[in-house]
Amino acid sequence: MTNDSTNFDLSRRKLLAGLGAVGVASAGAGLGTTAYFNDTETFEGNALTAGELDLLVDWQQTYDFGEGHTFVNAHPDHDGDGEQSISDGNGGQIKYSDFLDPDDPTSTGENLPILNCENIPPISDADFRTDPVTGEPMDTLVQLSDVKPGDEGEITFSLHLCDNPGYVWMQADNVSESEGVDTDPELAVDTPDGGDLAQFINAKLWYDADCDNVRDEAEPADIMLTLDFSGSMLYRQYGGVVSEDSIQVNGDTFTETTKIDLVELAAKEFVQYLDAQNADVQVGVAYFDGEKTDDTEPRTGILQPMTSDLSVVDASLSDLRQKLANVVTGTQVDGIGDDFTISDPADGDGDSDPDSNAGGIATGTYIGEGVDDAQDELASAGRPGTKAVNIVLSDGESFNGTGSTQFSSPQDAATDARSSSPGPATDLYTVSVGSANDSVLQDMAGAATSPGNDPQFFYDVDDPVAVPTVFGVLASQFVAEKVIMQDSLDNVLAALSSGNGLPLDGNVLTMYEELNDPAADEDRDAFEGNGLMYCVGLQWELPFEVGNVIQGDTVGFDLGFYTEQERHNDGAGVSA
Repeated sequence: MTNDSTNFDLSRRKLLAGLGAVGVASAGAGLGTTAYFNDTETFEGNALTAGELDLLVDWQQTYDFGEGHTFVNAHPDHDGDGEQSISDGNGGQIKYSDFLDPDDPTSTGENLPILNCENIPPISDADFRTDPVTGEPMDTLVQLSDVKPGDEGEITFSLHLCDNPGYVWMQADNVSESEGVDTDPELAVDTPDGGDLAQFINAKLWYDADCDNVRDEAEPADIMLTLDFSGSMLYRQYGGVVSEDSIQVNGDTFTETTKIDLVELAAKEFVQYLDAQNADVQVGVAYFDGEKTDDTEPRTGILQPMTSDLSVVDASLSDLRQKLANVVTGTQVDGIGDDFTISDPADGDGDSDPDSNAGGIATGTYIGEGVDDAQDELASAGRPGTKAVNIVLSDGESFNGTGSTQFSSPQDAATDARSSSPGPATDLYTVSVGSANDSVLQDMAGAATSPGNDPQFFYDVDDPVAVPTVFGVLASQFVAEKVIMQDSLDNVLAALSSGNGLPLDGNVLTMYEELNDPAADEDRDAFEGNGLMYCVGLQWELPFEVGNVIQGDTVGFDLGFYTEQERHNDGAGVSA
């Protein structure tokens, strides 16, 4: 039987706490002793089983003395130099600084996007190394001593919740402050009362959407959503039904859940969030299907031309069941809909019942042509000098239908999209849902002008239910990254040390407020499982105007994360 809650305390001290037949492994004193087990077990084949919950953490910490960021410690760090790295298996390494942001001249890299539930080593392998100021071994994950006005530092954690979804809290422990050696200038303005450093340090805790250890402000973007409209997104006989649970979409209640329902929810939340955040974006929607016998053109096109009026885009994303059914049904030159010469989303001739006989629909999937259509829209309606983005979602791989056309290579289409010619050079994100061809979609993914095959731009969604969360992660790329708390380091550590710590939200599209709303608030979402990567950053700086009052003071602390399984829990936490 497996645990339904997991603690990760990033401390040198380790303890194993056995609780009856269920054990808890924790890498720290204090945070790992309050395990919370409340999963409901079921019997399968006369064996007692429970859901699995496994939280893996990696991080990179830096310190800036005024001469640029110095690597302090990281996990994993295969060569012990303080920079996050792993072996490439061929005598070389893959390291944090390999992933510089070409648009940011101050970039030092980003947490390794290739880390996952298979290759992150256990916390017990972590080495906190030495204090970058004193050269002494560090007793806690973060240790600040002899800090001078203007000094600053940062640590970004990547969280990977393997297996099942779970609620996550961030915690602090082993907080210690010291007056150090009182100097005459300090004694003239301060009393030796145990240290003041944390009170004077400014701290910021935020969701680091791109995991680059920098809190990013918003920048303008022109975005195309390129969506799979093939029959396997809707019809049961092609795998379109993913759950017998009912679902409410745009005011309609369906007795089963299909992939296209989840895409509609996700895409509408994506657009509504950008609208609510007043993001400087244009958004459009492209679609792709395949072909039917006697078709001479693939069934792809533009559902919504790109516009800055996001309410129009939101409306266009309504009733996707019917719009998909219209595309895949009937002859190509049908004389109905917005375009009489194609089978388009406005035809109205499709049967949107997932259990209807879909044997006569168009077949095939033309991902490359969908990418081309989106790129044409970006080229014609995009704003000069504005970042171009294409988000491609598919549950399959390119293959020919029964007509006379041949699909084009999706990798070639993606290469053209990312390149500066014919332009615009486009950041291409891909979302692989369920049975999609992961290798093809990962090859397609990458930043503008890059060679592609970039795991940071690829989302592998084994369970379609996670599609809305992935779109939440994507939406956060186009607004200022959400600040969880901004205060003195003293107050931030107090919040992280209180109760279960600060409850984190698995979906930034919600209206949840971490500091003010209860942990069980209905707006707070669990973190998705299956190893989806989330990042949280903590930045600190000592203002220049701080005087001798902190001279010689030190502060140290550990940081950790607590998680409990979403199933049969409401997110209230162990102390509720």
